[in-house]
Amino acid sequence: MEKVGIAHIYATMNNTVIHVTDLSGAHTFSIHTGGSQVKAGRLGSSPRAAMDAAKKVSEELRDKGITALHIKVRAAGGIKSKTLGAGAKPAIRTLERAGFRVLSIENVTPVPHDGCKRKGGRKGRRM
Repeated sequence: MEKVGIAHIYATMNNTVIHVTDLSGAHTFSIHTGGSQVKAGRLGSSPRAAMDAAKKVSEELRDKGITALHIKVRAAGGIKSKTLGAGAKPAIRTLERAGFRVLSIENVTPVPHDGCKRKGGRKGRRM
């Protein structure tokens, strides 16, 4: 019997957070960030930091007996950037190479439906 989890990967331009829960999302199996894997805070969003965080997560999941993952990838979204950070793809690749069966990969970045106004004023941000 396969034990399945959901890997929530939140990849922004400043950090990468990997949070693995059960199927209901109520119980957390493991959570690690790219920023906690490196000394300098500016390197938290780097692919290397995301790979190290995913390695730590995979070790913890192996101890708990999880064999398959649904992956949900998210950028900041909303009125902020809808572009995934640099750590998203390396984190997914590391989880696959660690031996987990990836059942699905889904982008769950929130999209605004004309709610809040983006900052920057009437003429936008001028450089």
